Amino acid sequence: MKIVYFTHSLQSCWNHGNAHFLRGVLSDLIARGHDVRVYEPINPWSLTNLLADAGEAGLEPYRRHYPELSSQSIAPEIALEPLVDGADLVIVHEWNEPALVAAIGDVRRRGGSFRLLFHDTHHRAVSAPDEMTAFDLSGYDGVLAFGETLSEVYRGWGWEGRVWTWHEAADTRRFHPPAEDGAWSGLVWIGNWGDGERTRELESFLFRPAAEAGLPLDIYGVRYPDEARAMLAAHGARYHGWAPNAGAPDIFARALATVHVPRRYYATILPGIPTIRVFEALACGIPLVSAPWEDAESLFRPGTDYLVAADGAAMTRHLRALAEDADLRAALVAAGLETIRARHTCAHRVDELLAIARQLHAPAPQRTAA
Repeated sequence: MKIVYFTHSLQSCWNHGNAHFLRGVLSDLIARGHDVRVYEPINPWSLTNLLADAGEAGLEPYRRHYPELSSQSIAPEIALEPLVDGADLVIVHEWNEPALVAAIGDVRRRGGSFRLLFHDTHHRAVSAPDEMTAFDLSGYDGVLAFGETLSEVYRGWGWEGRVWTWHEAADTRRFHPPAEDGAWSGLVWIGNWGDGERTRELESFLFRPAAEAGLPLDIYGVRYPDEARAMLAAHGARYHGWAPNAGAPDIFARALATVHVPRRYYATILPGIPTIRVFEALACGIPLVSAPWEDAESLFRPGTDYLVAADGAAMTRHLRALAEDADLRAALVAAGLETIRARHTCAHRVDELLAIARQLHAPAPQRTAA
């Protein structure tokens, strides 16, 4: 198949978690012999921020770990028909501009023979619905949503029978346990501060429990304002700034455990959608403890693949137990790896995507705006 993907950025993972999953999926498609083309806008905000933060050297880990991947930057006024000519499947990510989303749909509606899907990997459908209803999806064959509760939102918008739940997953070509056990030390958390969506939760379920358990805590991520860094310092946590996602396995390999603190929307309105860090951490064989989060779709085995803390005190107890009990750590690692390898690799998601593509029919049914 010839597959075309319009993304926000393939090169940069700076505050752009979808790049993690997209790289793994496209790598697997290429390994299977599919013709893959990727387009992204000129100077997307993620890439602009990465270059400002780390310079050209910030792109080196992506280029080194994903030599088979490439993307072409396109201007807003570019003709789209040549970009999708001969494509079997075209996917457009929701961080693209509404004008581009509509224009590709118009190409499809005017007789494009490719199948066209919209890929939603964010909570804006519930947190900023006006932004999502601004997208004209009338020319699209369907929607890929990264959680069942998000799929339900689209069904309510008229996409019954044309929305598929397509979870993120771990790129196990790169995310796997280290070849040799090293010296484990303390906790690590890789995550971005964001827009205050989980400030209270981070303090209650990560910063304070780590300090109370007497475990050093290393933090990696971006968009940490001065007040956030002051909070980290007050709890004795060490802030390291941005880390390339390709370097996450090495970071995990040096730590005793990590913690999952879901953003508020994924703990309340959109339950059952984990961050991609859960998939990646378990794939790397690091014990994980989660703040309250409902695994509504039974993706994992809570209490077996990872521990769950009902409150900050329980988190402290779990962290102490992990520090003291090697058998507990080993059991969690083995269970988490088993679940990832059985159900949640990018290869599994490619199988699902190809099955979805086979279900689609041309021409696309006429649709109203989202």
